Amino acid sequence: MQAIILAAGRGTRMRPLSNATPKPMLSVAGRPIAEHTADAAVEAGADELLFVVGHGQHRVRDHFGAAHRDVPVTYAVQSKQRGTAHAVHAAKEHIDGPFAVLSGDALYDSNGIVRLFEAAPSVASIRVPDPGNYGVLTVADGAVTDIIEKPDAPQNDLVNAGAYVFPAEVRDALDVPESERGERELTDVLERVIANFNVTSVTLDRWMDVGRPWELLEANEWKLGTIDRRVDGDVSDDTTIRGDVVVEAGATIREGSVIDGPAVVSSGAEVGPNAYVRGRTFLGPNVSVEHAVEIENSVLLADTRVGHHSYVGDSVVGREVDFGPGLKVVNRCQDGSDVVVTVKDDRVSTGRKSFGVIVGDEVETGIDATLDAGVKLSSGTATPAGETVTRDR
Repeated sequence: MQAIILAAGRGTRMRPLSNATPKPMLSVAGRPIAEHTADAAVEAGADELLFVVGHGQHRVRDHFGAAHRDVPVTYAVQSKQRGTAHAVHAAKEHIDGPFAVLSGDALYDSNGIVRLFEAAPSVASIRVPDPGNYGVLTVADGAVTDIIEKPDAPQNDLVNAGAYVFPAEVRDALDVPESERGERELTDVLERVIANFNVTSVTLDRWMDVGRPWELLEANEWKLGTIDRRVDGDVSDDTTIRGDVVVEAGATIREGSVIDGPAVVSSGAEVGPNAYVRGRTFLGPNVSVEHAVEIENSVLLADTRVGHHSYVGDSVVGREVDFGPGLKVVNRCQDGSDVVVTVKDDRVSTGRKSFGVIVGDEVETGIDATLDAGVKLSSGTATPAGETVTRDR
């Protein structure tokens, strides 16, 4: 079966992290989101991966090349992002049988995708506490009978998880009209399929749409929880490593440092001396965590440096960031409320009591700077020494 992976979006809600890196290529536990999706498809039996690419497509092509885990990879280009059905239509000439459609910026439990493929034609579903924000599925005897987009009064909590297996005939039914949002929606294709086929609802154990920066942190927490301990790097005898920690070959952990799992220290990274890396932390390639630094539940991407005597907690930090010595990230609101972040000019609750900052690529902070909870620093931003940053830059 072919598996079409949608990876063409710009990821505007993920900015500044997606300014230079397409959202599907942002790192979760050391691998792009889209690679987790591709792995799930391969494990479910896909014999070809077909990536629909657009914004930053060279990143996808360079990473996956002509094959992934010995499964051939093909590419189709969606030059303008006009909806999910439009994206699949861009791949129409490559479709030659039953096909699956998965999102390159979502995470699925692998066993659920296996069951989805086995039940074809099928749609993945998930139970959520607030179904009114999704497309709610009506199911009778295991088959989907209807899909209602964002109903005012949902009749159940079973919603569309955005993963499908379609019969070959659907190849000629992808050209649907624009929706009220001005996009060509795959849910409209699904309605056509429901009218003509018995479509099975396959309920996933876990699913996550990784659309906003704090969701990237949550995705990292999920996938780090699945790793097994492996220490291949250069680790000082005076270092404490507890739990499921991966220290890749080429990484260095200096004397007096403590690392609590789950955590990943990538090749080329250096930690310590006397640093403390707490659980649910990912340190990317060539990251430098200097003397007496504490990192907690955070993602630090490649070539970032954290100067000595700094604290970074519950944060997502881009590439080539230089945090000056004495940096403090505040990761809680004083009144105990959920941390709020600006997303596309709207103030949005993260739903998290603990959340630090979102930092784009090539940011520099002066010594003894303080970053307030929920602050976003755009790529290339610089802050002076001693400043307390309370607003987005």
